[in-house]
Amino acid sequence: MKNYTITVNGNVYDVVVEEGTGTGAPAAAPKAAPKAAPKAAPKAASGAQGSIKVEAGAAGKVFKIEANVGQAVKKGDAVVIVEAMKMEIPVVAPQDGTVASINVAVGDAVEAGALLATLN
Repeated sequence: MKNYTITVNGNVYDVVVEEGTGTGAPAAAPKAAPKAAPKAAPKAASGAQGSIKVEAGAAGKVFKIEANVGQAVKKGDAVVIVEAMKMEIPVVAPQDGTVASINVAVGDAVEAGALLATLN
């Protein structure tokens, strides 16, 4: 018996693998049901994209949207909250500005460096 840790799409699984029964015939592997494609994130109207990027610092799931399009934010204000490893991580405005677009929705899985929002 061997233990492995496997990461699939940002989800971590601990897996135990047992050796075969020695019958010579491999056991039939159960087929996994295909997952639905992730829903597309709402996109800002063309021309509404800001020049200042707000990007995820770590991979995780969007837990909460703290700011709205058109809202003025100061440097350090939370724009989006990302949940990673059961921690809530605020993603903050890198400088003062106005939120031009929110590029994710609550529940979306995001990778480190993913564009979450833009500011003007």
